[in-house]
Amino acid sequence: MKQNRSLFRRFLKGHFLFIFFPPILLIFISAFFGFSNNGDSINREDLNTLNLFYVTLLLFGFIIVAFVVMSWLFFLRLRKRLTGLQEVMSFSANHNSFPKPISVQSDRMDEIDQLGSSFNWMIQQLEDSRKREYEEELLRHRLIANLSHDLRTPLTILRGHVTRLNKESVSLEGQNSLTEMNHTITRVGDLMDDLLSYTLLTSGKHPFRPTSTDIGRLVRASVAAWYPVFEEKEIQLDVDLPAEETFYWEADPKWMTRVLDNLFQNILRHAAEGKYVNIVVDVEKEQIIVADRGPGMDNSSYERGAGIGLSTCNYMLKKMKLKADFTSNDNGTRVAIGRA
Repeated sequence: MKQNRSLFRRFLKGHFLFIFFPPILLIFISAFFGFSNNGDSINREDLNTLNLFYVTLLLFGFIIVAFVVMSWLFFLRLRKRLTGLQEVMSFSANHNSFPKPISVQSDRMDEIDQLGSSFNWMIQQLEDSRKREYEEELLRHRLIANLSHDLRTPLTILRGHVTRLNKESVSLEGQNSLTEMNHTITRVGDLMDDLLSYTLLTSGKHPFRPTSTDIGRLVRASVAAWYPVFEEKEIQLDVDLPAEETFYWEADPKWMTRVLDNLFQNILRHAAEGKYVNIVVDVEKEQIIVADRGPGMDNSSYERGAGIGLSTCNYMLKKMKLKADFTSNDNGTRVAIGRA
């Protein structure tokens, strides 16, 4: 195995030796080549020694300058390598791709090359992890989609048998059981629809196209579409939708309509017994408020079913930089949608 070479050890050996060499040389010259001063005259031997001393000083100065220049070049090259490494490492986490591997000189392998090699290994591990995660997510989505599709056939058969039995002469207790079976089949079908919808949404099958959306107008249109359904279920609608005032969100109108549809659908499934729905557009606080008088999510026997629909709502709201605050008790559930 090739032994790693230390970058800074090479610098110390190659540069700081020049610091110790000139002083030792000057001491040596002063000790063995000193000159004598006889009166005011300087003989030729002393002059040569003096010239040698000045030459040594010049040599020492040249070595110092060379040392400074070499050090500057060394650290300039070192800074360039570190800057390039920093630029590659400071990639944004929001990017869909990881940075490219860093070029490493395997024949040198100093500290910076070792750091680059470790970074390349980390990038490779992250890419492998993302690939495995993507494959697992794709498999999970395909499994849920196939499962939702395959379960529809037996549910349709069960519903057909229940419908046939309803035409037969059965006791009152049997009729109640058939009614409950029919409701259960409907709930299971709704749950599969919610699960499939959430799977398609998280897999990017429903494109996200945000635009400046008139929230007051959107809520009024959604309430108008659901009004016959609530009226059929004898659910009282208490709405406060200002006609002349409104506010705007940067949101996808289709996604916002779907969020409201999920909330209204959950009311029909789990809070219809309260016979009341309050829908408010608060222009001052820029909020959409939906409240009911059902048993509450904590006490609802369909809490898990509502959870799938609410998970879908939360996912879409998060993508639109919005949030939903849920308040639930025995007197009902209140949902306030606003900016995150």
